[in-house]
Amino acid sequence: MKYRSRFTSFFLIMILFNLAANFAHPVTPTVIKELGLHDYMFGVALAAMMFTNFLLSPFWGKINNYISSRTSLLICCCGYGLAQLWFAYASTEPMIVLARMFAGLFTGGVFVSFLTYVVNAARPEDQGRFLTYTATIKSVASAFGYMIGGFLGEISVRLSFLAQAALLIIVAFLFYAVCQPDGTTSLKSVSPGQLAREANPFQAFIDSRKFMSLAFVFLFAVNIFTNFGNTGFDQAFNYYLKDELGLTSSYNGLVKAFVGLISFAANMTLCIWIINRTKVRRSLTVVVLACSLAALGVTLSPGIGLFLVFSVIVYAGYSVSVPVLQSMVAGQADPGQKNLVMGFFNATQSLGSIAGSLTAGFIYSAHVKLPFACTFVIYGLGVLAALGYSRVRNQRKVLDRSL
Repeated sequence: MKYRSRFTSFFLIMILFNLAANFAHPVTPTVIKELGLHDYMFGVALAAMMFTNFLLSPFWGKINNYISSRTSLLICCCGYGLAQLWFAYASTEPMIVLARMFAGLFTGGVFVSFLTYVVNAARPEDQGRFLTYTATIKSVASAFGYMIGGFLGEISVRLSFLAQAALLIIVAFLFYAVCQPDGTTSLKSVSPGQLAREANPFQAFIDSRKFMSLAFVFLFAVNIFTNFGNTGFDQAFNYYLKDELGLTSSYNGLVKAFVGLISFAANMTLCIWIINRTKVRRSLTVVVLACSLAALGVTLSPGIGLFLVFSVIVYAGYSVSVPVLQSMVAGQADPGQKNLVMGFFNATQSLGSIAGSLTAGFIYSAHVKLPFACTFVIYGLGVLAALGYSRVRNQRKVLDRSL
């Protein structure tokens, strides 16, 4: 298969994955309500998955050097599908938490492998554009996955989970068939002791010292804060539609589909313009600030109309920030460390998501609008981190000119 055809197929299969990965999200609030679980479970369940995602993401980034991204995609998509079957039949809070933790072991591997495959297999001139496609597909296809899952949930809540598991397993084998091997070292050349060290998730964080700099610290801080804000907002938004507005899963899906269309338009126009035509670090600061102010608008909105308008701005702003950040991080990394850096990037996404989902889940019961106010504050911290990165880069440029 030729280079262009291979990547076209890769992105088409990625669309199927991101559709399937979101079939269960719109019905999860219904599951919590029907089982009589605590309100905070909408945050705890996702945080459980993101916790193991966080631990294993750097590991998948490192192990892909040995087994290749396509093998990781085969393993992780199948594992994710089995985890969703477990979730479908879980009926207690501990079982749901365990099922979500099991899913997190594999979801990190999927998203890290998307990034490492693009970084390893794409031509240098295509990497930035392909990373933008990856983030755009995740944002847009996820939204339409919500819609499909919402309508399936109207037929049967369990049907959403079963359809999800089946499609995840199918795409596992499609990825393996389409992707070319991109491992740089044979697994046979690795000793059992070294492999055990590679399998230690904390070792991967320790190894981040090899590439970490003050600029990376600020970039990863922006990544943590934007994912904290977005995940907390998203989880509260989904539950708010069911709990406060009494909307069914199909309405939740339709709202997310509309958000997906807006995000797609923003990514195909504003995002590409930012990357190609502006000073990216300044534009990133403006985008994160827009998310913060929109979250304040959601918090203060008296009616459903303004509530939805400001919510769309929050979602669209986040969808633009992701490919911009990915491009900045990939461009900052040395070629020999890109797998480790992208694994660490995914880990910091998960860390932000853990904090966001847990915070939203526990403060929602205090006041239903409190998670949205929290999003305003957290995105504000993201603005400060983005300004910190800009200052470091400006100082570096001044130093380089003086030398």
